[in-house]
This record gives sequence, C-alpha cells and structure tokens, in this order.
Amino acid sequence: MTTKTNQSNNIIIVGGGLAGLTCALHLLKEGFEVTLIEKNEYPHHKVCGEYISNEVLPYLQWLDADPQQLLPVTINRLSVSALNGKVIGCDLPLGGFGLSRFALDSFLYEKTIRRGCNVIKDRVTDIIFKNNDFELTTSKTGTLKADLVIGAFGKRSALDQKLSRGFMHKKSPWLAVKAHYSGIIPSDLVQLHNFAGGYCGVSTIENKQINICYLADYESFKAYRNLEDFQKKVLYKNPQLQKIFEESTMLFDQPLTISQISFAKKELVYNHVLMIGDTAGLIHPLCGNGMAMAIHSAKICAELSIQYLNSSLISRTALENQYTNIWNANFKNRLMIGRFLSGIIKEDKLFKPMQHLLAHFPSSLSLIVKMTHGKPIICE
Repeated sequence: MTTKTNQSNNIIIVGGGLAGLTCALHLLKEGFEVTLIEKNEYPHHKVCGEYISNEVLPYLQWLDADPQQLLPVTINRLSVSALNGKVIGCDLPLGGFGLSRFALDSFLYEKTIRRGCNVIKDRVTDIIFKNNDFELTTSKTGTLKADLVIGAFGKRSALDQKLSRGFMHKKSPWLAVKAHYSGIIPSDLVQLHNFAGGYCGVSTIENKQINICYLADYESFKAYRNLEDFQKKVLYKNPQLQKIFEESTMLFDQPLTISQISFAKKELVYNHVLMIGDTAGLIHPLCGNGMAMAIHSAKICAELSIQYLNSSLISRTALENQYTNIWNANFKNRLMIGRFLSGIIKEDKLFKPMQHLLAHFPSSLSLIVKMTHGKPIICE
C-alpha cells in the first residue's frame, strides 16, 4: 500500500540518466536543493553508442565532473561503410572519446550524492500541474510536490504514455541492440556500417572493450528466429561487420534491446514539465552525438531554471518560451539533418550515390559531421 506524503521540493528531476544527472550537478553547483527520482540502481548498462563529442568536455570539467578520470578512449576519426563494405572516412573536427554509460552514469551519480542531492529510488507514475505547482505520484514514496519539474526519463517511458505525449501515439519501426565485446579494432576510430534496413556503430570504450550498437527496422528483424540469426543473415552481408563480429567475443550474457524507438518530434515542454535529453528529442545514432546533446540540453535547462527561481525570468511562460527557443536554436537543425541522413543511409540505392560523391569530395563528410555537432561549450 502506498504511503501518502506531502513533501515540498523546489526542483524535482524525473530520471537519473546522463541528462538528469548533469542537470542535477549544475543546479547543485549553484546552491539549489534538488530531488532526483530514478527507478534503476547504479551502475547499469544502457543501449547507447557511447561516443561523446569533445564539445561538452569543457562543461563537464566546469561541473567538476571531468570524465578523463575514467580513462576514456580518445577518438578522432570516423569511417562509414556501405552494404558492400566499401569505406570512406574523415577526421573528426573536434574529436571525442569513448566511454560506457555503465561507468559515466555511475560516476555522475556518485558526484550528485556527495554534493547533497536527494535521490529517491522509485518510479514516477503521474505528474499533475495545478495552482502553479506540481504533484508527482510515485509507486512507493507517495505524492511529492515541486515548484519545477524537469523530465529526463529517456527515449520511451510508461510515464510518456500516462502523460499522453503525442509521439507515443505513432508506431516506430526501430529496434536498437547493444553489447560490449572483446577484440581488436582501431581505438581512435568510430565506425558506422550500413546494412539492409539499418546501421551499426562500433567504437572502443574504456578497458579496451568494444561497444557495438545497431539500429534495425523491426519488420525486417521479425523474419528471423533471434538476434544471432538476424546478425548472421543481415549484418554479415556487410563484410566489415562480418569481420568485426567474427573476430570479437561478446562480454554480455545477452545483448540489450529497446524497441519502438521514436525519432519523431517531441514536445520540449509538456504540461509545464521541461524535457531534456532523449525525453526532449532523439538524434539518429548515425550522427554520433546523442550523448553530447543530452549533456548540452541539461545545461540549457539548468541555467534557465536558475533564472526562473531567482526571478530573473518573470514568469513560467517566459521560462518555457526561452527554453523552447534556445533548445531549437541549438538542436532543431541537427535533428532534421539526422532524420534526412537516416533516410539515405538505410537505403543502399540512395547511399551508394552519396558515398560515391563523398569519395570524390572527402571534405563533404567533415562538413556533414560539423552540421550534426556543436561548438565547444564554454562556461564562465
């Protein structure tokens, strides 16, 4: 039986993934009390490409959460292969690093605890806004109240369904699969390999492990008995992927999977909840920048929330409008480009002419990378 409570908190963050933890650290650094609600224990694995652009490194260092402490792998090159295995590549303008969510989320979580964050291990089942305040219903803790609620509950959640968010009413064809492997690949290279109906990212993370994460059309997958059968009969048609899988050994008991991943446009503010990270919008993994976007969106939200709570923004409407405008200025075009590139790369008949063009004009690949990445985030 749920215990009824009537606790008041200035700020509640729902979800303790990359965006939620980063936002909490920012608010804590500026002296605000924060309650963070997360249903899972730390550490845990997540389906993720696990490559982070260096654009967010100065910001993480400003938060006193320098990921270099975790000995990530330096990555400064990109390669892309077509279905036939033909490869093109370029240097990454800013570069980045490979680091598992298992290590990074746990690292950020420990920092939020040490800085006094009130972390509740529970599941939020509903959020209601009335009389300029929020009431959050949880599975075990009861009812919590807050002046400000920030949504960081991931790509797709039961809470999205309860809130009746628009994208939940549209079926998505995407299935994502991720596992860690042992093997030998170039450590400074993030790889993107095309296969029929999807694409696969491969890169090195800490401890010389390899992260392999792919996105596949679920209708194509259903024709096969299991993941292993699908990989051998579909992914292996790309000789680059066949070589990687055959020369690597999976370290997980079984791969992690997520279905119904939506890249549709999402509401940035819904029922006055400010959405950050994948909860606000998900860029196609082929752009290799989802983790950096999640971190950057947390920064934008934290800064504006501070202005609102300090009365620099005169109303909740001003806060929500500002957040929407700044988020769109930073990410809207990136998401559009990601959707466009996805439509090309998953169709080999479209990707081959594009690859031929890029092979003759290799600087174009660097330009595409720049269009899906941001500039270094400098904090004053």
